Amino acid sequence: MGISILAEQVIAKIAAGEVIERPASVIKELVENSLDAGSTGITVEVDEGGRRLMKISDNGCGILAAEVPLAFARHATSKLRTAEDLIHIQTLGFRGEALASIAAVSRLTMITRHQDETTGTQIRLEGGSLTQQKSVGAPAGTVISVENLFYNTPARLKFLKADETEKRQIMTTVTRCAMAYPGVRFVLLQDGREVFRSTGSGQPGDVVVKVLGLETFRGMIEVAEEEPLRGLAGSIQVYGYVSEPGLSRKDRTRIMLFVNGRPVHDNGLTYAVTQAYHTLLMKGRHPVAVLMIQVPPEFVDVNVHPAKSEVRFQDPAAVFVAVQRTVREAVIERAQARPLRGAAGEGGRAGGWKLPYGIAPDEYVTQREMPLALDDPGQYALQRSSPRTPHEADREDPAARLVDDPDPTAIPEGPGRPQKPRTLPLLRVVGQVGAAYVVAEGPAGLYLIDQHAAHERILYEQFMARYEAQGIIAQQALEAQTLVVPPPEARLLEEKLPALAAVGFTLEPFGTNTFLIRSIPAMLADHDPVEAVLAVLPDLEADKTPGQASIEAKIILRVCKRAAVKAGQILSISEMQGIIRQLERCQSPHTCPHGRPTMLHISGDQLAREFGRLGAE
Repeated sequence: MGISILAEQVIAKIAAGEVIERPASVIKELVENSLDAGSTGITVEVDEGGRRLMKISDNGCGILAAEVPLAFARHATSKLRTAEDLIHIQTLGFRGEALASIAAVSRLTMITRHQDETTGTQIRLEGGSLTQQKSVGAPAGTVISVENLFYNTPARLKFLKADETEKRQIMTTVTRCAMAYPGVRFVLLQDGREVFRSTGSGQPGDVVVKVLGLETFRGMIEVAEEEPLRGLAGSIQVYGYVSEPGLSRKDRTRIMLFVNGRPVHDNGLTYAVTQAYHTLLMKGRHPVAVLMIQVPPEFVDVNVHPAKSEVRFQDPAAVFVAVQRTVREAVIERAQARPLRGAAGEGGRAGGWKLPYGIAPDEYVTQREMPLALDDPGQYALQRSSPRTPHEADREDPAARLVDDPDPTAIPEGPGRPQKPRTLPLLRVVGQVGAAYVVAEGPAGLYLIDQHAAHERILYEQFMARYEAQGIIAQQALEAQTLVVPPPEARLLEEKLPALAAVGFTLEPFGTNTFLIRSIPAMLADHDPVEAVLAVLPDLEADKTPGQASIEAKIILRVCKRAAVKAGQILSISEMQGIIRQLERCQSPHTCPHGRPTMLHISGDQLAREFGRLGAE
């Protein structure tokens, strides 16, 4: 094939592919144009995840009638004139590609009236071609409707995700713009239902509460610092909110960074925020942060990514240090100012010894009552609300406890053969160590069993057996509990409702970002339904594996982990024996569902060797 110049329409579609990846890209570009126009109110309406319709209305300055057709020409912009102007860019848009790219892959209608004109202009384009232009009556501002996105580029259309996924991406785009511009009132409607509204009060905290939720905001610290730039006029300003060490996540998705009002992805600055919590967070945990970074325009290059989501600093180290120091100082100051809970007289031990979270000594050795029915007659039935004394345990008759138990060594033949054959040797419980490990002996030596990991394995295999047999048992709530979550989590729950229902969580949308909890898995019957649902949210957010089955498996893992007996729980001999007997019948008894070992085995020879008895006369 010889070399030739591409047709203009082909060039436009190629350019559109660089700027417009999905419906959220359209929303981002159009909202940025509205912000550059000085809007104080922006409304975004979306139908079918943006495939059918996206409509953005603003009360900005509008476009002059004579310039309306020119706005859809490639590289037409009012924000710069020369290459030198790129050094001093103070607007969100500047390339003049957004409107042309969007129009090239959709059916677009715009109604706009400039604030200095008395009539407005309506223009329609299809696939980038002008089909209609006329004068209309309209208020000052601009309304752009984008319909049938990618209708003429089916290769791109088929790569769009499910509607709920696209809705979540749009929600993220709108809420981040709202946090960057708290003085602008944002409203987002999806399929005719309002899902987000900011007040436009100008207070950043008001928007953070709307986006992250009040409970999260209560665990955050306000930060504000300014450092002069060496060798340049101006300074680096860092302000916003970061979480206390007690509030963390297992991913970095809640570290949100903005440079000069522009949401950005910057691995270096994200690491600076995480590094500020060095030694304050467990390994694998990350903070929550909403940070605004303000620098002189000439100090940052915003023209390094087609979607303008990345920037390049003249002195990256200076920004890194400013962010890290600002966050670190605020977190350390809060940690030093906060009084320690659990002092003597407040749930702690005398003599200055502290217990975690102010737990009283008589509460520390056990856990709250958690009924949990298992299948085996020797089951672990109830967790006690208070431990028994050694004298009470000694007075208990083991024969009386096991009078109704079947012979654990008996393995019937023929029709009576057990469905779950033994996968471990017959074990006898000896006792418990540290209220966390069960000591047992068997024909091959000594076994130390992690009671939480073992119980988690038992529950997981029971749950999976019922799940595969479509026999999940749900606990219906006597009174429906109300769950209110931030907008991003609400969209996530809506998307995952079928997966949640498949494992026993029945939720119903009930107003803006609100759900009714009708049932939870029976395994969690004694748990607070709201806390049970919130516990599975991190796994839903972190799930990157396609397919509902993988999502359901993650939820099941979380349910079993939450329901299993915890370390620190004192168990009776019969309760420990019940766990052991069921573990003996598990298909994979040696590891918990997360891969951690359930037991350590010390052979008789190893014991003899340690005591110097091996080979002794």
